Amino acid sequence: QVQLVESGGGLVQPGGSLRLTCVASGIDFSIYAMAWYRRAPGKQREMVAAITSGHTTKYEDSVKGRFTTSRDNAKNTLYLEMNNLKSEDTAVYYCYGQTPSGQGSWGQGTQVTVSS
Repeated sequence: QVQLVESGGGLVQPGGSLRLTCVASGIDFSIYAMAWYRRAPGKQREMVAAITSGHTTKYEDSVKGRFTTSRDNAKNTLYLEMNNLKSEDTAVYYCYGQTPSGQGSWGQGTQVTVSS
């Protein structure tokens, strides 16, 4: 059974930093393409960052230069380092994993609130 569990969210002031973690179980993590999505209040879910099994990354334009995603296959863990956070980054952040055949799984989400 696939399980993705996010952690690391919280309340942070503008300009601050957070690191989100997604721990995977029940899967061969190393073959999964992984991604971080977010859903802000009143908005559609959007992809924030993605990383392939080969560690190639891509980012949504608004987070380029501020967010970095990485993975540690030995620990079955995906990370999202978020720096210089802005109020518009406030959202629920979700971990997503997809097999090479296209089968996807979601985590339960973690709330990130950027406010002074």
